[in-house]
Amino acid sequence: MHLESPTPSLRSLLHVEISADLIVVGGGLAGTCAAIQAARAGVNVVLVQDRPVLGGNSSSEVRLWGLGATSHMANNNRWAREGGLVDELLVENTFRNPEGNPLIWDTILLEKVHLEANITLLLNTAVHGLEKSTPTRLKSVSAFCPQNQTRYTLRAPLFCDASGDGVVGFQAGAAFRMGAEEAMEFDEGFAPDASYGELLGHTIYFYSKDTGKPVTFVPPAFALKDITNIPRFKSIRADQNGCDFWWIEYGGRRDTIAETEEIKWELWSIVYGVWNHIKNSGEFQGVENLTLEWVGTIPGKRESRRFEGDAILTQNDVVRQVRHADIVALGGWSLDLHPADAVYSDKSPCNQYHSKGVYGIPFRCYYSRNIENLFLAGRIISASHVAFGSSRVMLTCAHGACAVGLAAAHCTREGLTPRDLTDPVRMHRLQTELNATGQAIPEIPSDLTATPIASARITASSTLALAEIPSAEGWRNLSTPLAQLVPWEPDYRPGISFQVRSRTATTLRVALRCAGQARNFTPEITVEEHRVDISPGEQTVRVRFTASVPDARYAFITLYGSEDIEVPLSDFRCTGLVSVQQKFDAKVAKSGEQNPPEGIGIDRFEFWIPTRRPGGHNLPLRFEPPLANFASADHLRNGFERPTLRSNAWIADPADPAPALTLAWDEPQTFTGLTLCLDTDFDHAMETAQWGHPERVMPFCVRDCVVEDGEGRILAELSNNHQTRPRLDFYGPVTTRRLILRPRHPGPHSPAAIFAVLLHSPPDAQETP
Repeated sequence: MHLESPTPSLRSLLHVEISADLIVVGGGLAGTCAAIQAARAGVNVVLVQDRPVLGGNSSSEVRLWGLGATSHMANNNRWAREGGLVDELLVENTFRNPEGNPLIWDTILLEKVHLEANITLLLNTAVHGLEKSTPTRLKSVSAFCPQNQTRYTLRAPLFCDASGDGVVGFQAGAAFRMGAEEAMEFDEGFAPDASYGELLGHTIYFYSKDTGKPVTFVPPAFALKDITNIPRFKSIRADQNGCDFWWIEYGGRRDTIAETEEIKWELWSIVYGVWNHIKNSGEFQGVENLTLEWVGTIPGKRESRRFEGDAILTQNDVVRQVRHADIVALGGWSLDLHPADAVYSDKSPCNQYHSKGVYGIPFRCYYSRNIENLFLAGRIISASHVAFGSSRVMLTCAHGACAVGLAAAHCTREGLTPRDLTDPVRMHRLQTELNATGQAIPEIPSDLTATPIASARITASSTLALAEIPSAEGWRNLSTPLAQLVPWEPDYRPGISFQVRSRTATTLRVALRCAGQARNFTPEITVEEHRVDISPGEQTVRVRFTASVPDARYAFITLYGSEDIEVPLSDFRCTGLVSVQQKFDAKVAKSGEQNPPEGIGIDRFEFWIPTRRPGGHNLPLRFEPPLANFASADHLRNGFERPTLRSNAWIADPADPAPALTLAWDEPQTFTGLTLCLDTDFDHAMETAQWGHPERVMPFCVRDCVVEDGEGRILAELSNNHQTRPRLDFYGPVTTRRLILRPRHPGPHSPAAIFAVLLHSPPDAQETP
């Protein structure tokens, strides 16, 4: 037993001092990704999180699904899911947690951090103060954990503020903005006026469940009494919960930092008032057995401070897809602004306008312009209010934070500040190393020139020459225009044929279309169009395109018909192929065509979006001549690990019973292992919560592969894989002139495909081009 005698003096709480290379403040998705990425690059990291779990708004405390450039697959950003560490987390969550349980997502994030020996994790620990060594340089931060009653002093040469509200940057004196800029400052026609408001508010979600027996609900005294105070109350449905109620938002007219507790109480009032309306108004059928399962206890925040870097992301960067020399991450969510009166506004709860494709975010947005050793990550990065409407979403935040983590490693190795990395040579090195982790920076390929794959002779047992997308049972009508996306070459002028059946005599339009920019998937240019007379019954349609695209890019083979015309379905699911329809998803658009008001600097264009599996069948087509370069083994060294202008993959012929890929060299090479870059369907939006996914493993992903040397000895085996970049370690250093990879087809309708093979040579633990 421990006894303490009374004392007239003050007792001190336990005080712990920790020194590290990098202090990351904030354990949302951004802070978590920055910490893991830095730790994997050899940086000693302290990750400080003021909540009991990681993940921020995506965690079980808030339960908003993580999302980014894919935008629920409802914009024109094909194969745009964030790569690298973000992809690793999403793929793992989809494998373990296809139902979207946020509690399981919590465990994945905690596990990934726990497995990193270079991370010291401090949960339930809030940073409240700091010390500077000079007016422009941080020395330490002070934090407190009420769970263990411990005060911390955390010292490092580098800091990353990923706290959401910028608790470090604010106290350090970093320049910041809060609210909306005037339209003229950055020539932003979408900038809101005072009547619309300058800040996005907070949201609290709730879940309900059916108990199988009647449940009564007595609302708390603070619940909203008059549901008609909410202009949207007639849109409430009893089958909705969680993120369906994202529009229960409040706080845009208040201080979204200092008044967060007051905002939370108002949101609780609204949530319990909405539930009271559902349960007790008598306007809903079948609600007798429903009960509240969970209501958030902290609000999900959208906006507060935005700190200034050496560059400020603006509307024009997003809409015009400006290519900066120092881009390190991608964005693709819409410019998504909300009226400040939010749930009490009679305006639409959001105002979304998309760009024609993904955009790059420059590294200069990820550090403070006046605190020399302070990185920025998450929603507080350097952006205007309008651009923030896109950059704020969690997977965009996390993708940029991965760049911050690796940048911190570069600074640590060379004793640099973040700004030093903007030197062109250093930036190229950072971008190259980021892409080596799978970051997939837009339009910047991995530099493989100094790697063994560059000098290898690559041969394959077979290569898919796309002569036909085979048909299967079932038909679909052309009530909405349908297109098959196919990679096209400028000298390719094929004949196309396919089956149709029609109830009436009518006309079918067949068009070859493409985007204005080669990297985009927004059809703006009609290269050639044919009108075909269709008779009643089933028949073959044949057209030949005599015109072609100006350079390598994806083309849309587009069919315009009516509900009287049907085309077959295809079960063939292949890397680099996807069908799309001109339609829209009400979650992110109001119609099948974006029609912004004149003069706001937003483009008008059509939405062509895929259907989620188990739908989303390709269009059965026959090509004469075949697409010969569709699946070339030479793609393995072009530096791209997802479809862009081409499929960018070696794809085996599905008829090949034993696909094999051989890498050969004139001189012996020594390897310790390799990493395969595989197709986990970068077009599929792997929302982290609530949404649900039809498969645990993506249908394109190679599950099994054997690696042999030139004498046929097995060096490594991949079995039951689900990840994008599995690493296969050999039993030790192996010297050989030849490696043979034997991947198995993922399924009867999905051929084996590989984007890249990264070879590891001793003493490197991992290939770094």
